[in-house]
Amino acid sequence: MSGSARAVIVLDRDGVINEDSEDYVKSVTEWIPLTGSLRAMARLCQAGFRLVVVTNQSGIGRGLLTPGDLNAMHQRLRDRLAELGGQVEGIFFCPHRPDEGCGCRKPRPGLLWAMAERLGVAPSDVFVIGDSLRDLQSAWAVGAVGALVLTGKGTKTLADHGDLLKDTAVYPDLAAAADALLAAADRSSW
Repeated sequence: MSGSARAVIVLDRDGVINEDSEDYVKSVTEWIPLTGSLRAMARLCQAGFRLVVVTNQSGIGRGLLTPGDLNAMHQRLRDRLAELGGQVEGIFFCPHRPDEGCGCRKPRPGLLWAMAERLGVAPSDVFVIGDSLRDLQSAWAVGAVGALVLTGKGTKTLADHGDLLKDTAVYPDLAAAADALLAAADRSSW
């Protein structure tokens, strides 16, 4: 991490910011923020971090929700975050099913490359927070630092892949990850 005052933090969505569902989060009414997640995001913004969401949303490819449904959820996220004094600079999503073999579906790094190009940052200079191995694999593929939160699929991810995560920071939730980032005096040590 370069230590830039405007460092970019990339967040997975389902299981990190909001509750996840085995049946997919398909509507605004099903989009429920995890306790403390939006406040944590606002605190990061207020400290000068740039926030971006990068998320797989195969429910679109499966016909379970429309791009309009997804946009409505993302508008709710933006509105709720703005009420707390924060903002998301970009939301990048993959609408494809796993069997489509696209380059943007995590663990592939296509969305991180697109985000980096759009924001004018090196992908290796971002900090990725996710709840699944594929979130971290996409970070590692571009040389970024990743952290695991134990919300969503995080506890299962740690139990199933602890050997791969031995050098990865693990936090109970996004609020704890934000606390650690805000406390880090030297961002190059992430």
